[in-house]
Amino acid sequence: MEADYVVVGAGSAGCVIASRLSETGARVTLLEAGPTDWRPWIHIPAGVLKLLRHPVVNWNYTAEAGPGSAGRQIHWPRGKTLGGSSSINGMLYVRGNPADFDGWAQMGCRGWTFDDVLPFFRKSEDYGPGDAEVRGKGGVLRVEDYRTILPLTHRFVEAAREAGHTYSKDLNGRVQEGVGYSQMTRNGRFRGSTARTFLAAAKGRANLHVATGALAIRLLFEGKRCVGVAFRQGGADREARAAREVILCGGTVNSPHLLQISGIGPGPHLQSIGVEVVHELPGVGANLQDHYVARISHRVRNAISINQLARGVRLAGQVARFFLIGNGALTFGVTSAQVFTRSREGLASPDLQLLFTPASYDPSLFGTLEREAGMTVAVCPVRPDSRGTIMAASNDPFAKARITPNYLSAASDGRVLLAGMRLARGIFVQAPIAQHSVVETLPGPGVTTDEQMLDYCRRYATTIYHPVGTCRMGEANPMAVVDSRLRVHGLSGLRVIDASVMPTLTTGNTNAPTIMIAEKGAAMIREDAAA
Repeated sequence: MEADYVVVGAGSAGCVIASRLSETGARVTLLEAGPTDWRPWIHIPAGVLKLLRHPVVNWNYTAEAGPGSAGRQIHWPRGKTLGGSSSINGMLYVRGNPADFDGWAQMGCRGWTFDDVLPFFRKSEDYGPGDAEVRGKGGVLRVEDYRTILPLTHRFVEAAREAGHTYSKDLNGRVQEGVGYSQMTRNGRFRGSTARTFLAAAKGRANLHVATGALAIRLLFEGKRCVGVAFRQGGADREARAAREVILCGGTVNSPHLLQISGIGPGPHLQSIGVEVVHELPGVGANLQDHYVARISHRVRNAISINQLARGVRLAGQVARFFLIGNGALTFGVTSAQVFTRSREGLASPDLQLLFTPASYDPSLFGTLEREAGMTVAVCPVRPDSRGTIMAASNDPFAKARITPNYLSAASDGRVLLAGMRLARGIFVQAPIAQHSVVETLPGPGVTTDEQMLDYCRRYATTIYHPVGTCRMGEANPMAVVDSRLRVHGLSGLRVIDASVMPTLTTGNTNAPTIMIAEKGAAMIREDAAA
């Protein structure tokens, strides 16, 4: 099997890359370890809760225990199907703050300021009501406001404003800071994964070959040039050769893992697991960052929450609404309103995201709704200082990597998390939302001191599924894995284009920035091919 480009991973980035490169007439092979995305729960937005631990379309990774999680292992869902994590995520569209990308440029990532990346956000996007100078119109990725908003969400927004947070009519517009309503990636009433948007736009192109159930097991090299990928499909080992380039889009877990088992990474570690070093790159698998959140939940009175809509006669009514008119609870994502704010004075941009949902969940098994009506705010320090690693545990390509996030290892993250919990509690005492609260159930009214709240965070906080950074971009930094054009340092014919190249986390959810990175990466590949 030979193509001009071999793309490894048909996730949020890989579907974009394959679609954009195949537009040019180039021959593209797209390899996806998981199956096709036919399962109904993928496409019904509220089905996200059924996908968090799905045994077929989810890698179901586990992060190692550490002091920041009170010795708990943390479940890490990642998409394993066409669309990758964009097929199992909460569908929130959050670009991040302009300061995020300006910060990347200041770290030496040339061409990655906000002004540089804005055209690529706009290129992919179709958002009708937005400011046309900032928001995209007519792109393949439809972004919408919530079709149905429960009154509890309106009350939360009112309460946040009374607590002093300014209202932002578009959290992806000119001003991110403040409180506003969430936006989602959609395909009509259904989920708008990159498979059902970008890849669907390329359907029928004879020059694009998509192989599912194809697990990459090794990169192929001739000297320092990557020339293809060995993969396992249907029990047989096969090869996909690339005349021009191999592009890794496996994500923050799988891209560094494939590099390492192929001999690209920190030499001592590779040797310790029996992998011959092809090219020493100490940063492969380092610089792991993730959003670690603590939830504040309340029991609800005199209002409808998702908990009530998810069972019995009400659920039957919501199913009918979805199929007849395309709105209602089955169109919900996971968060209906958000606050971007600062933990303290003197910061240049927000370092906290508060995510509201009119629902409450089992504290020991997120994704399982409680029977009683509830509402929840997830408190998220968006720019954590803690750093972890993702390292191959052995030279076996079928063995999962060892994920060590080191949550709360930086004391500053705990301070920001505590500040966020106080700010969230400050919203819940405001009259518009307080009138609907029976009692705070998590962490509970008895948890008041800093040490009590930190203990609660260690025991109950969890990932919000935004790992980045393990193949970080940079130029002079010795821990950088790719350069500003996303080419792997010291090698030819090989790029990494996914969330793993982010040098730092963005302010908010990471799917929209990942799609932008893929748009910009595809444009750079096309430019370099034409040079």
